[in-house]
Amino acid sequence: MTQSISTTCVQGGYRPGNAEPRQIPIYQNTTWKYDTSEHMGKLFDLEESGYFYTRLANPTNDYVAAKIAELEGGAAAMLTSSGQAANFFAVFNIAGAGDHVVSSASIYGGTYNLLAHTMRRMGVECTFVDPNCTDAELEAAFRPNTKCVFGETIANPALTVLDIERFAAAAHAHGVPLIVDNTFPTPILCRPIEWGADIVTHSTTKYMDGHGATVGGVIVDSGKFDWTAHADKFPGLTQPDESYHGVVYTERFGLAGAYITKATAQIMRDLGSIQAPQNAFLINMGLESLHLRMAQHAKNGLAVARHLAAHPKVAWVRYPGLEGDAEYERVRKYLPEGACGVVSFGVAGGRAAAETFMANLKLAQIATHVADARTCVLHPANTTHRQMNDEELAAAGISPDLVRLSCGIEAAEDLIADLDQALAAV
Repeated sequence: MTQSISTTCVQGGYRPGNAEPRQIPIYQNTTWKYDTSEHMGKLFDLEESGYFYTRLANPTNDYVAAKIAELEGGAAAMLTSSGQAANFFAVFNIAGAGDHVVSSASIYGGTYNLLAHTMRRMGVECTFVDPNCTDAELEAAFRPNTKCVFGETIANPALTVLDIERFAAAAHAHGVPLIVDNTFPTPILCRPIEWGADIVTHSTTKYMDGHGATVGGVIVDSGKFDWTAHADKFPGLTQPDESYHGVVYTERFGLAGAYITKATAQIMRDLGSIQAPQNAFLINMGLESLHLRMAQHAKNGLAVARHLAAHPKVAWVRYPGLEGDAEYERVRKYLPEGACGVVSFGVAGGRAAAETFMANLKLAQIATHVADARTCVLHPANTTHRQMNDEELAAAGISPDLVRLSCGIEAAEDLIADLDQALAAV
């Protein structure tokens, strides 16, 4: 039976049987007991499905991962300890020393640092491209050893909107998958797989949790990318894994299961960035209202953006859903139901004026967070993106005066009144 995404938010991933818990149960244990070593051996050999150690898999986590996979229209998913872990695992699952990645330059500062510096020390190089680059510039970024393309549906905090179809077409022309971080829209506002993305990631810490209660991440595989058609590029999936009894993931698990099974059995096994079952339980609580909250976030974001655009003490406003914004046409294509609750803008007077404005806010709270039920505000150049130099900041679309306002689900008129009184102090 087909069902709406709203119903999936509430009931996806877990359907209790007779006399079973109505809510997802929390399996707060590390291990499972078996009667024989032979039975457990089959689990270690991936010959049977089941649980034996929470670092690799846990029923609570699997229920929530299944719900998110269903929401995104994917084939399989895996929870991680954070969004950073999700993006790292998503890339590292198919790219190692000597390989290359193409990425949009307009992405979250932590992810930029991961790709530009940390993974470079691991032997993985990354070429960054302007999301609005020409076809020739995008084509020139690829190398024979390129293993994937990465981007964000709505970039944090530059709010550029990725032309998913275009980047997917370029990736597929070179026989590699497109990985899209869909944290800001969530599958309520955009489902990248429907536009050609192969793998989707989220920081579930943001809108999916929605209440600032728990850190987490998720990787969703579409199950559509044909690893076997490009077997030479992806030997980790198409050739025997000697670290796991010689299993060939594409042969044993097919296209729908190979990528996530390898990420679990190999990458999670060795690096261990698991999500705690208690955290997965809390994320599921957030998912149950995601469809309701995202509508209010998008409504508030647009109302605040329109108000700020007309305010004399605001130098500029960036909100992709705002009429006249450079990203507006892409929003109409990819995000017709709204463009999240995050607004970027500059206070007239530059950095000092922005700091005065932020200090006078009453409802909006200064916090290293975004996409929360409560409105929060941040100065990225001084916080989330402070590891970047001026040139890197400019490439990522971050100006020194940029203020990132994450509109919560409060009444829009109250948020606007708070902004007005704070701007009056400038």
